[in-house]
Amino acid sequence: MGTNGILRWCKIKQKESLFLDCSLLLFIYAGRVSFSFLPNVQPMTTILIIITLSLGLSAGLIVALLSLVVSNLSLGFGVWTIAQLIAYTAVLLVVYPFRRIYNNIPLVVMAFVSGFTGLLYGFIISLVQAPFFGWLSFFPYYISGIPYDIAHAVGNFVFYLLLAPIFFPIIHKQINKFYLS
Repeated sequence: MGTNGILRWCKIKQKESLFLDCSLLLFIYAGRVSFSFLPNVQPMTTILIIITLSLGLSAGLIVALLSLVVSNLSLGFGVWTIAQLIAYTAVLLVVYPFRRIYNNIPLVVMAFVSGFTGLLYGFIISLVQAPFFGWLSFFPYYISGIPYDIAHAVGNFVFYLLLAPIFFPIIHKQINKFYLS
């Protein structure tokens, strides 16, 4: 295969990878908007975790950024958008070390990890927003958000149990199709 053949193959693989990323972005958008009537209970965190475990940290971060921009076009932007991106970055950095071993960890244990990230997300959101509200307001603000963080954690746990058995095989099939063919 000459240089032109290699370049053509790389362009095809980029388009296929972009298609996979956009498909996952669409699922996140649909899930986030569909569940927006439930505060903090949306499949976004869980799908981002699955993307990070399957496709790597950069894919998870890119889809997180794009998901926030696209879904916040419908749900609204504010200072929290920056906090959301920072919180999702922290969440994905926490789960990324599981990438090589998550297949060997029972589903329910990974669901607990996913649940924990809901609590972490809420803490990071409060921490990042503290300068806007004043540091003296951090603890009351954080404590008042704990019920929502618990809802986020429970939602992540349930969504992981439901979505991981569906999304992992689909993503792995696409990885094999796009990257190993």
